Amino acid sequence: MRTLTVRLPETLVAEIEAESRERRRSKSDIVRERLSVGARTPSKGALPDIIADVIGAIDGLPADLSRRKKAYLKKGYGRNRNR
Repeated sequence: MRTLTVRLPETLVAEIEAESRERRRSKSDIVRERLSVGARTPSKGALPDIIADVIGAIDGLPADLSRRKKAYLKKGYGRNRNR
């Protein structure tokens, strides 16, 4: 295993140290676990929950754009326009 030096905020270090003492594991083990959990990609079921706050965030778009995209593309939606 290779060594990597990282600088962390004091609050995060204190949190890792507390978890290390509580679980009686090394700080390195705690950091490795946290990094491996953070590296996982969300399941397809969780994706709508992640992007729920941006759905419908743009005003003025047609409600049925996904169904009638060819009709809207003929009108100019999604095309580069001269400015």
